[in-house]
Amino acid sequence: MAMLSVTLTHGSYKHSVQVPGGPGGKEPTLSDLAQAVAAATAVPEANQKLIFKGKSLNTLKEADRMISACGMKNGCKIMLIGKKNSPEEESALQRLTEMERSGEQLSFRLNEIQVELKGIENGYLDKNLRGQALTKLEKRVKAVTEQCMKLLEQADGTELPENFSDCRMKRKRIVKKIQSYLDHCDTLEKSVTVEAEKLQRKSLTQPD
Repeated sequence: MAMLSVTLTHGSYKHSVQVPGGPGGKEPTLSDLAQAVAAATAVPEANQKLIFKGKSLNTLKEADRMISACGMKNGCKIMLIGKKNSPEEESALQRLTEMERSGEQLSFRLNEIQVELKGIENGYLDKNLRGQALTKLEKRVKAVTEQCMKLLEQADGTELPENFSDCRMKRKRIVKKIQSYLDHCDTLEKSVTVEAEKLQRKSLTQPD
């Protein structure tokens, strides 16, 4: 069962929801169901309470559980209880989405630096140009590190009320990603330093 079709009741509205499975024809999970419901109703996953045959589905704690394990079949009926986000929360989500995009751009820049550094390490650049290239790479890594720190401060400094659960989940994911970018920066900076030291040792041992 790579795709499940369910009838979703939300208040006085009814929706026909298609729940896609995972890659390779994998069966849909409760997480897939929650995402499909969010797309159909604009009720975020954190706000959803899904009820099937009188029982509440724990889509957050049992996200990886297969829907067949819950007894669901094509054409089954599910009830949704939950509200859409307020305009204020939607605005906060938009700001967080912009932060997330900025983080993705920084990640792309780090990957570019890594490719260039790998080329230097493998000897693809003329030895007379390596020193200057490494200096430029070091500056670029430091610039990305600084921007990551600013982005992290921006995310941490975003005030979110307790009931903005969807925003809080998103901010948590963003902070985790930025921290991984900072780890990448640290690794790259160390690699650049090692390569610069190797280059310096070679220049000292070579006769004039």
